[in-house]
Amino acid sequence: MSENAKIEAKRVFIGAGCNRVVNNVSWGASGLVSFGAQNAVAIFCPKTAQIRTTLPGHKASVNCTHWLPSSKFAFKAKNWDRHYLLSGDSDGIIILWELSTLNNNPQWRHVLQLPLSHKKGVTCITAYMVSETDAMFASASSDGVVNVWDVSFPSLSTEECKVLCLESICADSKAIVTLSLAELPQNPGRFALAFGGLDNKIKLYCGERTGKFTSVCELKGHTDWIRSLDFSLPLNSTEESANSIMLVSSSQDKVIRIWKLVLVGDVGSWRREITLASYIEGPVFVSGTFTYQISVESVLIGHEDWVYSVEWQPPVIDSIDGRLINHQPLSILSASMDKTMMIWRPEKKTGVWVNVVCVGELSHCALGFYGGHWSPNGLSILAHGYGGSFHLWRNVSSSKEAENWQMQKVPSGHFAAVTDITWARTGEYLLSVSHDQTTRVFSSWKNNEGNEVEDEHWHELARPQVHGHDINCVAMVQGKGNHRFVSGAEEKVVRVFEAPLSFLKTLNHTGTGGEGSFPEDLQGDVQVLGANMSALGLSQKPIYLHSSSEPLERNGGGEGLETFETVPEAAPAELKEPPIEDQLAFHTLWPESHKLYGHGNELFSLCSDHKGNLVASSCKAQSPSMAEIWLWEVGTWKAVGRLQSHSLTVTHLEFSYDDTLLLSVSRDRHFSVFSIQRTDNGEVCHKLMAKVEAHKRIIWACSWNPFGHQFATSSRDKTVKIWSIENNTRIKQVLALPQFGSSVTAVAWTGLDRKEKSGCVAVGMESGLIELWNIKIRETEEGTTATADLALRLEPFMCHVSAVNRLAWRPIDKYESNQSLLRLTSCGDDNCVRVFDFKF
Repeated sequence: MSENAKIEAKRVFIGAGCNRVVNNVSWGASGLVSFGAQNAVAIFCPKTAQIRTTLPGHKASVNCTHWLPSSKFAFKAKNWDRHYLLSGDSDGIIILWELSTLNNNPQWRHVLQLPLSHKKGVTCITAYMVSETDAMFASASSDGVVNVWDVSFPSLSTEECKVLCLESICADSKAIVTLSLAELPQNPGRFALAFGGLDNKIKLYCGERTGKFTSVCELKGHTDWIRSLDFSLPLNSTEESANSIMLVSSSQDKVIRIWKLVLVGDVGSWRREITLASYIEGPVFVSGTFTYQISVESVLIGHEDWVYSVEWQPPVIDSIDGRLINHQPLSILSASMDKTMMIWRPEKKTGVWVNVVCVGELSHCALGFYGGHWSPNGLSILAHGYGGSFHLWRNVSSSKEAENWQMQKVPSGHFAAVTDITWARTGEYLLSVSHDQTTRVFSSWKNNEGNEVEDEHWHELARPQVHGHDINCVAMVQGKGNHRFVSGAEEKVVRVFEAPLSFLKTLNHTGTGGEGSFPEDLQGDVQVLGANMSALGLSQKPIYLHSSSEPLERNGGGEGLETFETVPEAAPAELKEPPIEDQLAFHTLWPESHKLYGHGNELFSLCSDHKGNLVASSCKAQSPSMAEIWLWEVGTWKAVGRLQSHSLTVTHLEFSYDDTLLLSVSRDRHFSVFSIQRTDNGEVCHKLMAKVEAHKRIIWACSWNPFGHQFATSSRDKTVKIWSIENNTRIKQVLALPQFGSSVTAVAWTGLDRKEKSGCVAVGMESGLIELWNIKIRETEEGTTATADLALRLEPFMCHVSAVNRLAWRPIDKYESNQSLLRLTSCGDDNCVRVFDFKF
């Protein structure tokens, strides 16, 4: 390999959950969905159920995203090669992004950051596309300020976008949580802006294309906070509907209201006929030379909990008298905390609005949906839920009369910081743990077309652990036999899990099983089909193969709401396609086989040796007695050693590749190397070989060289140092990489060429960036020396946007003379799990 050979990097997979806030998701006319994942804006493609990219730029949690044009204006955006996206965060920052799709090569670009105008977090953004090059949008914040903006898009690629703040409205002292913007009927250039918040009233403002918005009326009727508002477009075929638009509103009072805004005449004519009775219908206001009236069209009652979002179906193309025209369907999608989405339409004969479709499940055991969205063609609906999850339904019926809404695959991931990640023994899947209190398995799933690299689509395969505490660390138990892992959470117990039969059979369908997968002839020994979650969400009890297939009746079959409060009985099964959220949440758990007691504080780090004989663990510590490292024997799960050296929390542990040494690094700025030996009668002997103060600040991570007794340490002091063990006795520093731009929170070493003793060290930083460094080790009689050169600096669009917590190279069974394709996984505080391929 030449010194500066070009390394190709490819993004293979991103797994992330959706921030748990309303208004966070937007479905664009581009067909793509945007959402906030911690400080990143993530973009996913509903057709492939894959997250395409994440956009770095925000320094705080992303609260809302909005496409220009959104699905509502898709009818205006046929064949556009540029789409724009707005994102707002909890610091009040709004960023404009551009997606260029020229030559089918999607390119993202950070266009500009809007001048800081919101002092508190942005709660929602709404927009109205005036033309292909012009749009108006409004943004609201939690301090009650609403800003109205004008944005003009360039017609030539050499020009830039121009954004102008038209007006700032101090609407309320409390937060404004929803907005909708519409052009007034028959009144081009005049706009209505509706917003709602925490005082049960919908406020309506009117203004011109240049701003000058004034309050015209308040709509009363809801008895709790207003949660969502949406104006329809005046595109209906009748003349009457061209003079009116509808506004739909939803509230925490569980009720949806439809209001009709009608043009009643010009100012002069209406004033002549004014009577007291004319006000009974609803408030009247003047805008320009026209007079409008708003009245309640309908009140929709059906949801059993807060209704978080309502949205009109985007316009569709209809053929009328041989002419193709855009038509606004009278169809509303609502999403509620009762875990259902409903589609409402008026009956053809009576005109009474009724609920025609209900998807989701009315359940009290899991919190529901924060929002619902239509696809541009109106054939799919998407909800995002309390667990950071997406739920997608598509109408697969070919007839217009009978609808058949079926659940579809969606991307998934953690909705809090991902703290640790590990590969399965032969790299067929990933296991990640998070502060969202779950352990998740991600794997590529072979497409029907074949298992070409281009067709590789990753999905969440199982959720082995759903816990009641934040999970800090995980380790896959190596060696032969069934798949097992140990995890440690914000509790003093290490928990051991073993793969159930349902998971082993599912693994056969992923196309990644390979030789290292658990062979079928041994699967007969596995008597556990799956696991049930306990009521408190701590221990997971096994479901045995020979047990009754009938689900148990809980609460003696008692009727009423009591039955809702129990956790549903799991029904583990062999999966022939990637599971959807409802299956993952309850039916893919692994049984817990052992609990390991010994630590006095919350668990912090775990690792397994390469033969699968020992597991080492550490916990949070502020004293030498608490900072002990415990060794556990795999199988018997007895404690076989307590290693003392450190005085503060041991942050990372790793066994050398020949399992004779255990390396630990700590908050006390020292690393320790222990020799681990077995006596003839099988007892484990351990001895502290060395303890070195290695860095000026906390040491976050360490990693061994696969080809020898060298290792890397990384620290908050922004350095990575390479150390070598000389003659099995002395430790010396052989190299320090140049100082990095921020604290180095993760490091991982993999081998490239055994003869050359060359390897690659991946470095992950607190800023979210990842770099690869080529390391060459030379061992001579005088001692060991090392050289390093920067191999690749990943571009920010491929990296995390917050601290990288762990890096792990996919294990390679036999090191060939030269590795050309390597796979790296990473996890971070931005809720993301990422997989990269590197071609050397």
